[in-house]
Amino acid sequence: MWEQIIANRRRSAVLIIGMAVILLLIGFSGGELIAPNAGVLGLLFALLIWGGMMLAYFTSAESILMSSANARELKREDSPQLFNIVDEMRLASGLGFMPRIYLIDDPAPNAFAVGRKPETSSITVTTGLMYRLNRDELQGVIAHEMGHLKNRDVQFMTLAAVMLGSIVILSEIVRRSLWYGGRGRSRSDSRGGKDGGQAQIIILIVGLLFAILGPIMAQLLYFACSRKREYLADASGAQFTRYPEGLATALEKISQAHVPLSFASKATAPMFIVNPLSAASSDGDEADSVFSSHPPTSERIRILRGMTGASFTDYEAAYRKAKGGSLIGAQTLQSAPTEPIRAPSNAGPIQTRQDAHDVARRASGYMRVKCSCGLEISVPEGYEQDSIRCIRCGSILPIPSAASTPPPPAVTSAVPPVIPLAPLQFHRTGTGWEAFRCACGSTVQLSPAFDASQIRCNACGRTIIVT
Repeated sequence: MWEQIIANRRRSAVLIIGMAVILLLIGFSGGELIAPNAGVLGLLFALLIWGGMMLAYFTSAESILMSSANARELKREDSPQLFNIVDEMRLASGLGFMPRIYLIDDPAPNAFAVGRKPETSSITVTTGLMYRLNRDELQGVIAHEMGHLKNRDVQFMTLAAVMLGSIVILSEIVRRSLWYGGRGRSRSDSRGGKDGGQAQIIILIVGLLFAILGPIMAQLLYFACSRKREYLADASGAQFTRYPEGLATALEKISQAHVPLSFASKATAPMFIVNPLSAASSDGDEADSVFSSHPPTSERIRILRGMTGASFTDYEAAYRKAKGGSLIGAQTLQSAPTEPIRAPSNAGPIQTRQDAHDVARRASGYMRVKCSCGLEISVPEGYEQDSIRCIRCGSILPIPSAASTPPPPAVTSAVPPVIPLAPLQFHRTGTGWEAFRCACGSTVQLSPAFDASQIRCNACGRTIIVT
């Protein structure tokens, strides 16, 4: 797939340059529109907005996106089955790093991958995806996202989203300033005679066109870059799993779920395996047009189900039969190994609906407190009280907390020693998942596989002895 990676980089470079030109033209024409001879100032203002967005891209793009989506990073003990699938697809793809895994507690099945560089790359899935798909289907989705990471798609799509955001912000500023700046300029230039009035009209028309059509043109470039990448990721997913039907059925279930994704927007839609905005509609399919962020899901499914094998050659043949034209480069096809389609595993979902929600709650810092009446209460990490009342029977339940240990003996020294935080102690009452509160107020989780004698609080670094 190296030909496709190089071609993707070329197309992405053209995309970024095209969006940068649109941004600068909006800045220059908007400045001229708002005040006389202010085009250069508008240009500098556009560069300032772009610089701020790029600073966010290089420093905290992933964390901002994950925070806005309310995604929580998982550890292997949180969901060993999910980590096993990601590990399998990482090995099948030959990816040299293990992406981080995030979970969003949302019933809409979907997934996406992000990452400005390999060491910060991650794959995010929803709880709806984990309990709606069987193992083969979930494996196909993870393989598709692994294909995006392998082909370096997410780096350029994240950068394109930053450029699109800069254009939208600048266009909105120009449109909102038009009423005040435009009228003031009109009165100023009307005193300059006929030539000044004609120049003002031309500038007004050009500025309006760029302010209104600029974001639309940039979004068209953004979507065009996204559509072909989905086909390439599907081809990669089919080869990595050697089971195209798994990915095809997963796409079918996601598009037919008709469940809205709580945080989806037009800016983030191209990142997902299926457009979450179209998946929530009545037909559940993406329209085949220049305004689409994804190719039609039904077309992607037809290509996958038309494969007679699991190699790039088989996907290329199915693609040509369905759409005509070529997708994968000739040298890649010549070197592509023959991959027969494997038998299905017939394994069900890796987790039930309740288990998936429990994983999400644990990752969010919730602790489960069980009452003697049988009711389990989820207590958020920011809960400040030391006890909670059962809503069923009214019993007062203490919040599990680590207790203080006896202080160490004092050491006499001429130089006052640096005194570390005194260790705490927690006594386990079972062998399943347990959560308790550290003295700093943060929640500490113990998995069923935890067998160490101590654990360290991630928030304050305090050592907690587990007995």
